[in-house]
Amino acid sequence: DVLLIGTGKKQVFLPPQIQEALLRARIGIECMDSQAAARTYNVLMSEGRNVAVALLLNEGMNE
Repeated sequence: DVLLIGTGKKQVFLPPQIQEALLRARIGIECMDSQAAARTYNVLMSEGRNVAVALLLNEGMNE
């Protein structure tokens, strides 16, 4: 299982405590810009992988 996180126009990493919680729950995470997240989601879905995507629209994260 993997969670893709699209962070707007630029890649932004999650705070360490959130990353650690997801990893403890055995959820793989990948942070990337939102366009890359959408493309990656489509590829992984076409391969039959268990994948979810969160596309963050808050541009304030990238400032």
